[in-house]
Parts: sequence; C-alpha cells; structure tokens
Amino acid sequence: MVLNQSPWHDFIVYFSASYSQSFLRKCYEAKEFSNSESKCYDNCYPFIYYIEHAQNYYEQAKIAPLTIKPNLLFYGYGQLIKACLLTVDCSYPESTSVLAHGVSARKRKKQQYEFIFDEIKIQKNGLLTHFAEKMFHMKHLEGEKLVMKELLQGVPELNTLFLSYYNENNYFPLEKAMDTYYLTPEILDHYHMPFERFKEFLTQKAGMSITMAESPEKLALGFQENISFSNQGVFRMNNEASQLQISVNKESKCFMLPEILIHYLLLYNLSMIARYETEWWLDLLKTTPNSDFAFIKSFLHITESKGPQLIKHWLHETHPYM
Repeated sequence: MVLNQSPWHDFIVYFSASYSQSFLRKCYEAKEFSNSESKCYDNCYPFIYYIEHAQNYYEQAKIAPLTIKPNLLFYGYGQLIKACLLTVDCSYPESTSVLAHGVSARKRKKQQYEFIFDEIKIQKNGLLTHFAEKMFHMKHLEGEKLVMKELLQGVPELNTLFLSYYNENNYFPLEKAMDTYYLTPEILDHYHMPFERFKEFLTQKAGMSITMAESPEKLALGFQENISFSNQGVFRMNNEASQLQISVNKESKCFMLPEILIHYLLLYNLSMIARYETEWWLDLLKTTPNSDFAFIKSFLHITESKGPQLIKHWLHETHPYM
C-alpha cells in the first residue's frame, strides 16, 4: 500500500517506442477515439520525451541549491502532467490556450508578507484547468482562490509541522489489519457527525462503496475496491509514516482536491516567487524569520519523490492495460 520510493524505475518501461505506442493505442481505444491508430503513432515520441525531460529536471533538482529547486521541480512536474494528458487527450495541445500555467499569483506586499497566507487564483484557460478536467473530470475551477496554508494541509507528510507550529492535527491514521482499516472514534468529534452521517459522508466523498462498523474502541472500514492514491481527496497516503490517512479539514477548499493538483499549485507559486521575488526569496532562505522556511523546504523535499510517484500511480490506475 506504500507508494514506491523509486518512481523513475517504473517509468523505464515507457522508454520503449513500441511499448508506449501500444500503451497509447489502448488508452485511445478505451476512449473510443476515431483516430486512435494514427494518434498513438504521432504521440508516441512526444509521450516518451515528456517523461525523459521530466526526469532530467528532477535529477538536476536533486543536486541544485534550494534557491532554484522550485523552478526545476515545477518544470519537471509540468512535463509529467503533459505526458498524462497525452493518454486522455490525443490532440494535446490542440490550441495555445492550454499552454499557459492556468494559475495566477497575486501581487505581493513587501511588508510582513508570509508565504503560508499567500493565495493563488485559478484562471479560465491553461494547463491547470485543462488537466483538471481531462484527468480528474473537474470543471468550474475558474476564479477559485486558494490559500497556501490550505494547500499545504493537503500534503499529509507536513502534518508534523502543523502540529509543531499551529498545534493543528489535520490527519487521522487508518491502522490496517488484514483487509480492514481502523479509525479512532475521536474522528467523529472532529467531523461533528454521528456515526451513520459520517459513514454516508465518507462514501459520498470517496466515490466508492465503504462498509463501516462502530464499536466503543474503534471504527472499522472495509473498501470494496482499491483506493486510488492519485485521485483521492479524502484519503491520502503519508509516505513518511507508510500509512493511509484521512483529512479532518472537510471545510477546506482543498479537501477534495487530488494531491496531484495540490503539488502543481504549490510548485507554481514557489517557482514564481523564486523567479520574480528574488529579494524576499533569498531573505527567507538566509534569515528563516518564520515558519515559511520549514514548510517550503519540507514540501520541496517531499514533492521531489512524491510528485513522480503520484503521476506514476495515476498512469497505472487510470490505464491498467499493460
């Protein structure tokens, strides 16, 4: 159940042109594209090159100083998303409107600016809105404003920092025994729901059938199908704890956002800051005046391995053909 810690090894299979062409053909046939035969041939090498280019960015990010790491990771992550898009959109990029980032950052105040309270705004056109619709069937994101703190709360490995700095516990662990998961009944207090309402809420949000039983000591959960690591918003895998966890931030705008989108949005804003807010960025890295440094450095360390892992799992879960 733990995400593989060496994701690039699992991408090697795609570096065979014959394999990738066959893989894309099956993707397109499953979606009943009329031109699947010619499109799988046309898109075979772009698909491979996106992945190869992404790997080069990530390998450079590993040895790069923190000052430019966000840029390299953002560019690499974008290449992986474009590879994913080619599996569900055989005409990508069909127009220039999908080539922009799809997000904008607000003008920063020079005094008392804190990254954790910064926000971004989702635009009508661009890569973000395009892959959100094509990969996750999410529409109507245009104009949505998201705060960095809520996005960071969507990364379960950062929960220890939220406990340390804000005394906030954003996740409850699911302990596993055989094929059953167990939650402490305390989570019902955090959700402000009785057991039956909580069961109904989880089933609806998770989009899958969940069996649940209540006892004074624990709640037992059984999943009727495999949990999708890349699509899920409610349940997230904490790599550092090697554990499936559930968020308690049900009122957050980011509660149901797939983690793939969360990493893209955080990397976008960090790359914009590293490129255009040089004075603030270097001051932060040199003086570490507040919690921003800890959250940013920790997230960059996490996404360096988890970003490709999420993409790898999306490919495997969305297209289980090969």
